[in-house]
Amino acid sequence: MLHPLPLKTTHQQTQLQIPLNNRLSNQFIFEQNYRNISNLLLSLTRSRTLPKGLQVHAHIIKTGFQAIPLISHYLINFYSKTQLPLDSQRVFEETQVKSSTSWSSVISCFAQNELPCFAIEFFRRMLGFGVRPDDRIFPSTMKASGMLSWREFGRSVHCLALKTGFDADVFVGSSVVDMYAKCGEIRDARTVFDGMPVRNVVSWGGMICGYTQLGEDEEALRLFKQALWEGLDVNDFTFSSVIRVCGNSTLLELGKQIHGLCLKTSYDSSSFVGSSLVALYSKCGVIEGAYQVFEEIPERNLGMWNAMLIACAQHAHIEKAFDLFKQMESVCMKPNFITFLCVLYACSHAGLVEEGKHYFELMKVYGIEPGDQHYASMVDLLGRAGRLQDAVSIINEMPIKPTESVWGALLTSCRIHKDTELAVYAANRVFELGQVSSGMHLLLANAYAAAGRYEDAAKARKMLRDRGVKKETGLSWVEQGNCVHTFAAGDRRHPISCEIYQKLKVLGEEMERAGYVADTSFVLREVDSDEKNQAIRYHSERLAIAFGLITFPPERPIRVMKNLRVCGDCHTAIKFMSMCTGRVIIVRDNNRFHRFEDGKCSCGDYW
Repeated sequence: MLHPLPLKTTHQQTQLQIPLNNRLSNQFIFEQNYRNISNLLLSLTRSRTLPKGLQVHAHIIKTGFQAIPLISHYLINFYSKTQLPLDSQRVFEETQVKSSTSWSSVISCFAQNELPCFAIEFFRRMLGFGVRPDDRIFPSTMKASGMLSWREFGRSVHCLALKTGFDADVFVGSSVVDMYAKCGEIRDARTVFDGMPVRNVVSWGGMICGYTQLGEDEEALRLFKQALWEGLDVNDFTFSSVIRVCGNSTLLELGKQIHGLCLKTSYDSSSFVGSSLVALYSKCGVIEGAYQVFEEIPERNLGMWNAMLIACAQHAHIEKAFDLFKQMESVCMKPNFITFLCVLYACSHAGLVEEGKHYFELMKVYGIEPGDQHYASMVDLLGRAGRLQDAVSIINEMPIKPTESVWGALLTSCRIHKDTELAVYAANRVFELGQVSSGMHLLLANAYAAAGRYEDAAKARKMLRDRGVKKETGLSWVEQGNCVHTFAAGDRRHPISCEIYQKLKVLGEEMERAGYVADTSFVLREVDSDEKNQAIRYHSERLAIAFGLITFPPERPIRVMKNLRVCGDCHTAIKFMSMCTGRVIIVRDNNRFHRFEDGKCSCGDYW
């Protein structure tokens, strides 16, 4: 006969089942909490919400979830995206089990937050612990090498990628291309680029940007066209690089076409593209286009504000520059050292000494220590205003050693005000620095020549020749359709040279009737008056303007670009040209823009 099991046994079974259910229940709750915390951290990282993220971190510490490597990875990434890299480092150091993902997160954090030395240090530490780099760690390390231009270190990391077989990975290969390009090793970058089995937008963008930085604009544009031909979906970084090429080469028509492509692909709203477009239109003399782009961008980064500020300064829109600075303060956009450089530049080219002093002192309020370029701007501001001794006092009181740019600013002012003795003093201080640019010798020679000391000017030029350096040829160019027409002084190689010279002759006679008298003091050579008249009459910008008068429709402004400064007589002559022809003439020299209209210049003759 079967007897029922004792009640005690049944109770024991029940007791055995309860812990099993509890364990299942606890595991379910743990997994649910883990998923919730992970999703919440990812969401807060995307939205860059720091306060709530700090609360979640506190909850993670209380519940012990930080011991999970993936949670630590999410925390490191969160602090990285909220620009708190040292907090990311603290989370990493507190992580007990450091996986390759943890190392990848912290190295990427330092590279993304512009702490390349930390990134490389942690990469070395990782290798010391025997952790092998992967397809996520290599790109971050390459990025850090490129930021520091540490080509030898970057080359050694590239070799490691080759040994471990990661060189064929498209992301690793792209980072290698970008690293070599940033280090100026464009041939090595091209070799890696050409050997990549698959290329992405980063590899194409790295090559294009590399050629742009080296001034090889034609190759940069050729690569961009090839990328479009191969159907690559270019990003805002690539567009920004190519637009910068158009701006540097003043290729307005091509720049407009690329702007149209940005509109079609919706990259026109990118602040990076926007800042490049502002610079493009500004450098091509179309300041109205720069304003329009600036107003249409919904979110402006600091680079875009700075681009608009320098555009206003170069086009002598001084009040607009001051207004932009006030707008930055109203929207809590903190200015940086470039911002103040732009504003000081504007003050210098308008002779606003007191305003310049105000902004120079304001730098300290924002915790920005003035650099050599800021001091050079102040010296330039005071020197152009004729306060040469005040400029010297600024140099003597500098907490840092004066650089070539600082002495060069004083030397330029000495030439303007014909203070030859102070020019010699400034030049001697420059030469004490050791190897200096050829421009310093030319500034000194021109200062001597402007004061009529031609023998001393000849000696200064001889010093330049003895160094094997030739004076840069003055060139002016205009864009017509898809062609750029370039002219040098006295140039007769252009197909319509006869028409150009005839136009200048007729226009010259009309200008003289209107009151123009050539100022031959700007011919810095000891020759007779007739030769001086001939030398100054056919400067490159005048040839370019005559070409524009012949070929451009009456309603189109004539935009002329120069690689050197406009001489004083040409500045006066172009005012008469604009008055006699009724045309708008815009001339960009290597320092600023001059808009001539109805016999007046936008610079107010203060340049």
